Amino acid sequence: MSMFKDNILSGKRILVTGGGSGLGKEFVEAYSSLGAEIHICGRRGSVLQNTALEISSKTGGLVIPHAVDIRTAGEVEELIEEIWQKSGPLTGLVNNAAGQIMSPTDKLSVRGFDAVAATVFHGTYYVTHSVGKRWIEEGLKGNIISILVTWIWSGSPYVVPSVMSKAGVNAMTK
Repeated sequence: MSMFKDNILSGKRILVTGGGSGLGKEFVEAYSSLGAEIHICGRRGSVLQNTALEISSKTGGLVIPHAVDIRTAGEVEELIEEIWQKSGPLTGLVNNAAGQIMSPTDKLSVRGFDAVAATVFHGTYYVTHSVGKRWIEEGLKGNIISILVTWIWSGSPYVVPSVMSKAGVNAMTK
């Protein structure tokens, strides 16, 4: 039994980054069960396909997988344009894609830092910007949820790239 009215998200079109597994997959199932059309993206096409099939069979909803690397601005633009052209404008975005390298800061390589920041900071910006500019240009309303970590307020050892990137995502989303 759901605490929400059946099909409360009917007519909504939501993109969940990193929607093939973990927390993203949970969002996808919940939104789909409430009637939304869901688009999921991530780098692993087979994982996305399996998630889309699994959740569609559970909820009866439409879950569309898109294999894309959000670290690449051009791929993000192509993805958002494809969604707009084939399905229509998004009404929601969940910035869930993330990455982490557990390492003491003094041992972390520049490449390691860049790998995390590329997904969490840059990728999240690319997706938000691509969706947001279309909403503004077309006079549409939309909702964005960005998944954060408590460490952006408290700090935490071994996760500096993620903390710095998530703090930037927090500022952008506000």
